This record gives sequence, structure tokens and C-alpha cells, in this order.
Amino acid sequence: MECIVHFDVIHPEKTKELRGLILLAEGKAPTEEDFLSMFSDMGYQLRLSDREKLIFKPVNGDADYSEIRIRSLDTGEETYADDRNLKSVISNLLPPQSKPL
Repeated sequence: MECIVHFDVIHPEKTKELRGLILLAEGKAPTEEDFLSMFSDMGYQLRLSDREKLIFKPVNGDADYSEIRIRSLDTGEETYADDRNLKSVISNLLPPQSKPL
């Protein structure tokens, strides 16, 4: 199973939004080692700083970024989110009741 990792690289002057890929067994969640391996393959040498918020700090003090934050994980599974704006538009476009002809 593929897991797309959406993360931010925090530089002093800007933040870069990037993505990485972790291959997992079906039904498994990525581990700390999976994240560190993915980042290492991308050229980032990191250590986990905050396990709850998934914030990683560079091992080297001379890195040009201060931290990496994982924003979200996408495993491709469908998730449902109630879209209130869409419901509002539809309810305004459709008549409240259907009337017989």
C-alpha cells in the first residue's frame, strides 16, 4: 500500500510544501523508522522532535532549514467529509419539494 506524506520544510525565509512516498503492508500505519527512512532517501538527516505533532529536526546544525512538519498522510482510502458549501448551493438551486404535474 502506498502512503503519500504531505510535509512542510521550514526555512528561515519561507516554507516549502513537499510530498514523499512510503510503501507499507496493507492495513499498516507508518512508523518513526518509515518516516526517517523516507526523509533520508530525500537527503534530509533528521531526528524526531515531537512524536505527537510529527515534527522532525535536522541532525546537523548547519542545515538550511529549522524543522520538518508532517501535515497529512494519504493512503488512498476514501474518506467522507460533509461539504456544507455544496449542500447550501444545491439546496438553493433545487426547489424545496417536487410538485406533481
